[in-house]
Amino acid sequence: MKKFLALLLAAIMVFALAGCGGSSGTTAAPTEAPKESETQAPDTKAEDTTKAQEETEAPKGDDAASLVSDAFIDPIGAWSTYDELIAQIKAETDFTKRTELMHQAEDILMATNCVIPIYYYNDIYLQKDYVEGIYSNPYATKFFMYTKLSNGSDTLRLNLSSEPDYLDPALNSSVDGACLAANSFSGLYTYNAEGVPVPACAESYTVSEDGLTYTVTLKSGLKWSDGSDLTADDFVYSWKRAASDDTGADYAYMFDNIKGFPNDLAVSAPDATTFVFELNAPCAYMEDLMAFPTFYPVKQSAVEGYADWKTSPGGWCQDAGFVSNGAYVCTGWSHDTSMTYEKNPYWYDADNVTVEKLEYMLSSDDTAIYAAYNAGDLDFADSVPTDEVKSLLNNPEFHIVDELGTYYVAFNAKSAIFEGKTPEQAACMREAFTILIDRDYICENIGQTGQVAANSFIPLGMADGNGGIFKEKAEDGYFDVKAINDKYEETVEKARTLLKAAGFEFGEDGMLSASTPIQLTYLTNPTSGHIKIAESIQQDLKAVGIELNIQQQEWNVFLEERKAGNFDFAREGWIADFNDPINMLEMWTTVSGNNDCQFGR
Repeated sequence: MKKFLALLLAAIMVFALAGCGGSSGTTAAPTEAPKESETQAPDTKAEDTTKAQEETEAPKGDDAASLVSDAFIDPIGAWSTYDELIAQIKAETDFTKRTELMHQAEDILMATNCVIPIYYYNDIYLQKDYVEGIYSNPYATKFFMYTKLSNGSDTLRLNLSSEPDYLDPALNSSVDGACLAANSFSGLYTYNAEGVPVPACAESYTVSEDGLTYTVTLKSGLKWSDGSDLTADDFVYSWKRAASDDTGADYAYMFDNIKGFPNDLAVSAPDATTFVFELNAPCAYMEDLMAFPTFYPVKQSAVEGYADWKTSPGGWCQDAGFVSNGAYVCTGWSHDTSMTYEKNPYWYDADNVTVEKLEYMLSSDDTAIYAAYNAGDLDFADSVPTDEVKSLLNNPEFHIVDELGTYYVAFNAKSAIFEGKTPEQAACMREAFTILIDRDYICENIGQTGQVAANSFIPLGMADGNGGIFKEKAEDGYFDVKAINDKYEETVEKARTLLKAAGFEFGEDGMLSASTPIQLTYLTNPTSGHIKIAESIQQDLKAVGIELNIQQQEWNVFLEERKAGNFDFAREGWIADFNDPINMLEMWTTVSGNNDCQFGR
């Protein structure tokens, strides 16, 4: 029905929808079919998937407790069960068992219906034909230090996003912030152009026979951007700081496999070039962690030289001139307008850096960004207006790259809209939203760059940690994404059944009764793709009379409001930090700074 309306409007108004927004500030979904694997998902998940698809045709009963998945637990009062399962996964040394446990964890997560996947990510950007050498990894981090310009300039002009929330690598939790960190700081490891972890500050490392003790040898002669020596003690300080409760880093939980987490981390520096850390259990993705921004070093005297460093741990690098150790150093910052980075002569690979300066345009207005790019004021733009994507598909300056991640929308499990409902009733409410959303419309008419409609949080093609693929086929998820189109009336009726089980009443017209309305606010940041997706969801929910108000907030405010749980329903996105499902599962533990749904709180 909605597609017909959209096509009719297009014919009348000669208007075409296009474009798409992204995760924590990027865009999205693999276009390449994942490789086949001999490893199959456990039978429990296959049964759950089959059950979910059968329920589209024949919902069972009208009681909320009978309608929720067998994997359902109270996402507030009983979430410690999930926390304990994640801890078990991270301690498990039998990788076959570990994969099975991760499927169980995703079953629990998806049974809450707080996390509603929309599509699997890919990324789009514009790059002038005289620019070469920029590359990104599957986790949306872009690297500019090996850029080559054939137009005679030594300055790369680019846009990633608006004003960054944090430049402190320990505190950042956004994709654009990670890109800034990757070009101004260097960890023990980094990524090459093929997306493979390679040594950065590390020269090499060895691992004990039991897989628990890592001894890292640093490159000799490492320096901070102020010319002072960078030693293994700097990594000791930085890792302890990032893991500490006092710092309050969103990603602190990524250190929880290191002994002594959080406040007595088992890290040491026997000498200036030797860094040692001890794990609780073997970790197959340790090189990825060593390449992740939260594990980057920061200089203690710079951090603690800021007057309020204890109460404002990121304050030391909120203006230009802060000390770093990467390819570039921030030398200019006009807040909310621009940033300037210049080549760091003390970086370990400075001889191979030919671009002397990076000039960032700070804006989330993709129309203004596109105009600047077309005017020749930008060489690289990480954002494209929705309405321009279709016309750019055959433009050689328009790039689409694969990523591992999921664009989704999420409920605050503690939202007032669930007041007076049992946990099961609240889950039924959220499931009704899930099945009413027309993902194919979003992918085809808003995304248009090969996004795949999503029915699970773990993205297609992600490794399972045991030599296989966690999810190989788009159909292997928790609900039928095509049901809202192929079985429209049945699917809408199922939504009514779920809402009736949650205590809502309907009139003869099939719409929610005035005595039991559903009115809520959807939170998003103001880029064209995100807004159009919000409007599409708003239209979908009208099928049963749900009223969705759309509220736009500037990027940094938006991030903080989600994190604080000051929302009912919000746009979200998660691009994996490394190729293992635990990364997308551990973020939902009670103590995680990325647990926007407020599970267990």
